[in-house]
Amino acid sequence: MPDVVIAEALRSPVGRRKGGLSGLHATELLAQVQAELIRRAGIDPLEVGQVVGGCVGQVGMQAMNVTRNAWLSAGLPLEVAASTVDAQCGSSQQATNLAYALVKSGVVDVAVGCGVESMSQVPMGATIPKDPKVGVPVTRKYRAHHEWTSQFEGAERIARQWGIERRQTDAFGKLSQDRAARAWAEKRFDSQIVPIDAPELDAERRPLETRHKVARDEGLRETTLEALAGLRPNQEGGIHTAGSSSQVSDGAGAVLLMTREKARALGLEPKATLVDSLLVGSDPALMLTGPIGATRELLARNGLAMRDIDLVEINEAFASVVLAWEQELAPDMERVNPNGGAIALGHPLGGTGAILLAKAVHELARADLEHAIVTMCCGGGLGTGTLLRRG
Repeated sequence: MPDVVIAEALRSPVGRRKGGLSGLHATELLAQVQAELIRRAGIDPLEVGQVVGGCVGQVGMQAMNVTRNAWLSAGLPLEVAASTVDAQCGSSQQATNLAYALVKSGVVDVAVGCGVESMSQVPMGATIPKDPKVGVPVTRKYRAHHEWTSQFEGAERIARQWGIERRQTDAFGKLSQDRAARAWAEKRFDSQIVPIDAPELDAERRPLETRHKVARDEGLRETTLEALAGLRPNQEGGIHTAGSSSQVSDGAGAVLLMTREKARALGLEPKATLVDSLLVGSDPALMLTGPIGATRELLARNGLAMRDIDLVEINEAFASVVLAWEQELAPDMERVNPNGGAIALGHPLGGTGAILLAKAVHELARADLEHAIVTMCCGGGLGTGTLLRRG
């Protein structure tokens, strides 16, 4: 089977809730990233065999195949097919992994993996209908086999099971902010960011005709350990706060994949090789431990040890997710989220996986590293995993 390479990987800035991207339609947000991906790669968009996108809140502006609607909104060729998948928080990473599988298996020579979420306009829970006629997503049959919990409860259970304390989650939250601030100060994100043209909002938050460019992640906050210690927990008796949890955000990312032979024919220098990908199941009550199993399986399948991995992008859904993963995998934490994660930058659900992949691809080049793993926890008990090698 052919080598699959990443020719380009880009992301929007991550907008904070009700921030600079909050008045922009989700299809327009993803469309701008898709179009810039093709432009920077310098290829004819008709070379793309399929586009696979991820999105969690597939309702309203994100319904009816948001990936396809974005592609067409960008004025890209109607002959190129697109589909949208839902693997909860890991949706766009799984979408990219499926795009990889299409190329690896020879179904297409070129594919795009991408994702979007506009949480300011399509909030979490929007897909659970209030009309009882259409049913509910979880029934008594499910509950007969598995306890139904929330992600917030899962994060707290992980903290208790792995003996993680409030001081540790607060310290991790501050580290994420510090690293993200350093990354922006040192211009580490410049090569991966697509400045987004978005409408300005009036006093009642209605879009205006005037536009502005959003070119910087909006979630960064100056903070201290003392300030973090004073924050109220997300739930009674818990240790996570807004300072140690991912932020509600808006954002999109996209990755251009192709065979190495196709890249050579198009005169493109690969930025990375996508070596392996997977999606694993994990305990749906703990919910957020999937990165542990995903990382272990990626390492085992490829004959690698944790010491061989130069860079990890693991989603900071909650601090305990990363800290429990750390206990199990024993990585060098200097190599883990070196430019900050979702606690500082934000977590636009279905867009985050592609955003993390873009971060990893560009950091491999910037820091002259070889191997990277991208992994995420997902609602319902899933773990995504992607193994990259530079060049």
